[in-house]
Amino acid sequence: MSDYSDNKTYIELSKSGDENATEELIRRNYALATSIAKRFCGRGVEYEDLIQLALIGMLKAIRTFDTERGTAFSTYAVPLIMGEIRKFLRDDGMIKVNRQMRRNGAILMRSREEFMESEGREPHIEELMEMTGLSRDEIAVALDSCRPVASLSEQIGDDPSLTIENTVEDTEHSMDRIFDRIALSDALDRLPDNWRRIIVLRYFKDYSQQQTADILGLSQVKVSREEKKIIAHLRENIV
Repeated sequence: MSDYSDNKTYIELSKSGDENATEELIRRNYALATSIAKRFCGRGVEYEDLIQLALIGMLKAIRTFDTERGTAFSTYAVPLIMGEIRKFLRDDGMIKVNRQMRRNGAILMRSREEFMESEGREPHIEELMEMTGLSRDEIAVALDSCRPVASLSEQIGDDPSLTIENTVEDTEHSMDRIFDRIALSDALDRLPDNWRRIIVLRYFKDYSQQQTADILGLSQVKVSREEKKIIAHLRENIV
């Protein structure tokens, strides 16, 4: 396959039906897809499945990306990839996990009742494991799934102002912050070296403009002007 110059060229060829261009785009951006997939591990979906979902999101980004916008493809692709995974977890993945937990819960409750009828006491965890074939962790999760759903306004402890709603993490906003960090990281990676050094010194090492100027051999005025240019550039390239 010929060596195309950048993502823009690949995208234009991919939209014209060039499957080789599509494959090359996926290869070039595979690390981005896997890095996003890793952030969703531990939610009941296999890592390989998360990668496939990420690649589906990337394909959607390839189909809808506007090469005239002047935005980096990776910056555009991040929210679509994350959206594809989040949609699956919300609409499919977590439902499947919950169904399995409910099934385990039903088995657990039935075995518990049978044991209590025959033995006249509550079974120990080891006895439940033997009767149901479930692991200790599966039993713990199943018991939790059998609990009644609590209202978000339910009070916790003696403080009437402390409710479940006030203590539950805002997942949507949390995921938005993750997207922002990924998009910013990608934008920073594409900065010229001299701009990236200024950002690292100013915002990661918390140096003053004068300290940054001294380290880089520039004037404080030059650092100030460059910093304004960098921030304006980042605002234009992070959507």
